[in-house]
Amino acid sequence: MEIQSLLAATPTLPPPRLRPTLKMVRPNVLCRWRDSENRALARKIILQWKQDRGFDQKNSDAACAALVQALSRKRMPHLAQELLLEMKSEGFLPGTSTLSALMLCYAGNGLIQQAQAIWEEIINSSFVPSIQIVSELFDAYGKMEQFDDVAKIVDQVSSRDFNLLPEVYSLAISCFGKGGQLELMENTLKKMVSRGYIIDSSTGNAFIRYYSIFGSLREMENAYGRLKRSRLLLEKEGIRAISFAYIKERKFYKLGEFLRDVGLARTNVGNLLWNLLLLSYAANFKMKSLQREFVRMVEAGFHPDLNTFNIRSLAFSRMSLLWDLHLSLEHMRHEQISPDLVTYGCFVDAYIDKGLGRNLNFALNKMNLDDSPLLLTDPFVFEVLGKGDFQSSSEAFLEFKSPREWNYRKLIAVYLKKQCRRDQIFWNY
Repeated sequence: MEIQSLLAATPTLPPPRLRPTLKMVRPNVLCRWRDSENRALARKIILQWKQDRGFDQKNSDAACAALVQALSRKRMPHLAQELLLEMKSEGFLPGTSTLSALMLCYAGNGLIQQAQAIWEEIINSSFVPSIQIVSELFDAYGKMEQFDDVAKIVDQVSSRDFNLLPEVYSLAISCFGKGGQLELMENTLKKMVSRGYIIDSSTGNAFIRYYSIFGSLREMENAYGRLKRSRLLLEKEGIRAISFAYIKERKFYKLGEFLRDVGLARTNVGNLLWNLLLLSYAANFKMKSLQREFVRMVEAGFHPDLNTFNIRSLAFSRMSLLWDLHLSLEHMRHEQISPDLVTYGCFVDAYIDKGLGRNLNFALNKMNLDDSPLLLTDPFVFEVLGKGDFQSSSEAFLEFKSPREWNYRKLIAVYLKKQCRRDQIFWNY
């Protein structure tokens, strides 16, 4: 019998709860295996191991680590511990790979105290943990909201002055931020700066993102001000995060101020800044300002993309500006940009709302109705302007059948039939 067969014959236990308490030091689900059974199975595995590949210190550390990882996936940390004890009795001294695997096995299965004990054994020895191991450990602790233990690990690494300390600080900031622990994230950043380490762009932008998600607008704005003073460049994800925070609060004027402050002339983020600015005007249907900024965008040397056109088309459709819709479509064709489901929906909704359903072919003949439907518009657009009736109806159909089975012609035909029936039901009453 091979080792994998032995593992396959062992039942996989359910995962531990993600909100641990002190009682989770010995989870009930892990008590199904008695120590004697664990010990017997561990001996069988070692015996089979000797028969299969031999057993020596040089080659067994990586193989043992892989075996512990397999046991971790099967939710059997106690068996992993018994296996290690049996191997020690055979004269095997666990290396950094085996100890790291066992530590992550404990952490991933809710055995926090045991994981912490292995961690202290690692850092008190001559072993230096890799940054990948620290990252996985922080992820496991973060999922179980053991943020105090993460802070303790950072302090331990700091007291030993390992070379990986700057990266550990960055990982801790990310871990605290994902968990909404803004105070811990702030304190870690201050410690990092006090030790003379430079905040890189990735850490600074992550700091902004988490403040935009979990903090107030004022806290987010203060964090952005600090990023500017540090002369770090706000990257694409940071711009999106701050913009989304303003959009959630419907602060479109502040959104426009922020975008201008970042700099509309920046080309390394594509059309993102301009599209968000156009969206801030479309939100309140300030059509003259929308058109003026669109002209400025083109004059600045930026080429409109699908999001640019769909932001304008949605505003034109809601305001029933059919002529502007047609001009926008002509401009799209000139820029060689193919319309998506949102673009088609703008025309269908606008003509239906104006009671011009019979004239819809005038617009649709300029579009390829035999294309498979695609939705390529940035979700930010829907956060501000919502979805049109045709788009919402079509997405419901596409949930049940593959887009390859549909084309725009079929979707529009089904939608028009649905509208016709709805009108007939109305008049019957």
